[in-house]
Amino acid sequence: MYKTDVLVIGAGVAGLSFAIKFAEQRSDLKITLLTKSHKQAGNTAWAQGGVATVWDFDTDSFNKHVDDTLIAGDGLCDEDIVNIVVKEGHDRVKEIISWGTRFDKEEGGDYNLGMEGGHSEHRILHYKDVTGKEIQRSLVEKAMTFPNIELKEHYFAIDLLTQHHLGRNITRLSPNTECYGVYALNKENNEIETILAKTTIMATGGAGQIYRNTTNPTIATGDGIAMFYRAKGLLSNMEFVQFHPTALFNPAGENPDFLISEAVRGFGAILKTPKGESFMENYDPRLSLAPRDIVARAIDNEIKTRGLEFMSLDCRHLDQTEFLEHFPNIYEKCKSLGIDVFKDLIPVLPACHYLCGGIHIDQHGRTSVKGLYAAGECTSSGLHGANRLASNSLLEGLVFGERIAKVLAAEIDNFSLEENIPDWDAEGTDVPKELVLITQSWKELKEIMSNYVGIVRTNTRLKRAMDRLNLLYNETELLYKNTNVSTQLCELRNVITIGYLVTSSAIMRRESRGLHYNTDYPEKYDYLETTWL
Repeated sequence: MYKTDVLVIGAGVAGLSFAIKFAEQRSDLKITLLTKSHKQAGNTAWAQGGVATVWDFDTDSFNKHVDDTLIAGDGLCDEDIVNIVVKEGHDRVKEIISWGTRFDKEEGGDYNLGMEGGHSEHRILHYKDVTGKEIQRSLVEKAMTFPNIELKEHYFAIDLLTQHHLGRNITRLSPNTECYGVYALNKENNEIETILAKTTIMATGGAGQIYRNTTNPTIATGDGIAMFYRAKGLLSNMEFVQFHPTALFNPAGENPDFLISEAVRGFGAILKTPKGESFMENYDPRLSLAPRDIVARAIDNEIKTRGLEFMSLDCRHLDQTEFLEHFPNIYEKCKSLGIDVFKDLIPVLPACHYLCGGIHIDQHGRTSVKGLYAAGECTSSGLHGANRLASNSLLEGLVFGERIAKVLAAEIDNFSLEENIPDWDAEGTDVPKELVLITQSWKELKEIMSNYVGIVRTNTRLKRAMDRLNLLYNETELLYKNTNVSTQLCELRNVITIGYLVTSSAIMRRESRGLHYNTDYPEKYDYLETTWL
C-alpha cells in the first residue's frame, strides 16, 4: 500500500502543469504522478501545430479569440469557460516560456505566429512541427526540480477507489461519492498496488485508439474516462469526436497515423483531389482553413463519392526554405514514403484526433466525485463545445492545471486518507491462454467504431454499433473476471467502454451539430444542449 497527499494520473501538459503549480504553493505535501508509459510519452508530446494565444495585441484581441472559439464550438461552448481559458491562457504561456519552453522566432526576435483553421488572426505559437514535444520536455524538467514531486513511470491505473470498495452500493444517483485513490498495475513487476491519496487528479488524455485511423499514440485508450464512468461519475458530450482532416495516407498502414499539421494549411497548402482539382470552395468560403469538422466532412464526402482512398494536400507552390524550417519532420516523413512535397501532392485522409467530451468539470476542475479533479482532454469543460478550435487543447491543459492547483491548495486540508481499502483480490483468476481473444476484440472494436460511428452517422449504423458493442462488452467482462489483469486486457476493457459512451451519446443527440453529423437528423436545433451519461 502506497500513500500520497495528491495523486495525479497522467503526466502530460495538464498533469504536469498542475503538479508544478501545486508544488509551488504546498511544498509540505507529497505529489505523485503516474504515467503508464515513460515521462515523454502521451498525447501532449505528439501535438505538432502549437498553442493558441493572443500575442500581437496590435492586430489581435482576446475578444477575437473568444469569438473564434465560440464559432468553432457551434453553439455548445460555455462562454464563461471560453473567456477564462483565453484570457488566463496568455499568462500561462508566458509562464512556460519562463520555465524554458522554446517557440520559433523571426529574425528580429518576435515570435513567429502561425495561422490555423477557424482562427481569424495569426496567433499560434509553435516550435517547428514538434511543439507538444518541446512543451512536454520543459514541463518534465521543471517538475523534476521540486523535491515533493515523484513521477512513477510504467504504472497503469486500473480502477478508482470509492465507497464501493468499502462494501457500499454506489450508483450514479448516489450523493457524495468519494475517491480514495486507485488500484494500479506496476508494469515492471506485474504487481497490482493500492495507491491511496487525499485527492486525485485525472489527466489521462484522449481515446483515439477506438478508431482504425487515429493520430493518437497507442496509449490513448480513454483509461481515465472509463475508470470515472465505472466509478459512477458524471460525463457529458461524448459524441463529439474530432477527426483531423489531414493525416498522412500510408498504403502500408501504421498506428498511429502520421499527422500533417493544420499549420501546413495555415502556411498556404491547399486541399485538392489526387488529380489536382481544388474542392473546398464547394463546402465553405474559408476554403482549406475552415474549422476541422467542416473540412473533415468535406474530405470524407469527396473520398466516398469519388470512390477513392484519400484526397491530397498541395504544397508545391510554397517557399521551400521556409517550409523546411517550419516542418522538418513532416518533410522527412513524406520523403521516407517516396513523396517529395515540393513536386508531389501529399495523400491525406481524416483520422480520429481529439475527444471534445468526457469527465464533466466545473470552472476549477471539480468533478461529480468528491476528492477527484480532472483536466485536459479527458474532460468536458465547456471550452470546445461541439468542435475544438485548433491549438486550444494545450492552452486548456495549462489553464485548468493552474486553476485546480490554486483551489486545491486551499481545499486539500479538508480531505484525509481512507486507509481501510482492501488489497486487490485476484483469487480465482488465471493466466490468459489465448491472447488472440484480446487482439481480435480490439480489431473488431476499431472496425465497429470506424464503420458505424465515424464522421457521418445514421440511426441504423448507430444501432448496429450498439448491438455489436454489447456483445464485445459481455465477452470482455467475462475474460476480465477469469484471467489475470494485464495492460492489454485493461485497455481493451476501456476502449470498449469509450466506444459504448460515444455511441450512446450519439444516439441521444437527435440533430447534427459540430462534430456529430447524423443524416437522419440533418438539422440543428436550439433546444438540445448537453448530453449526459
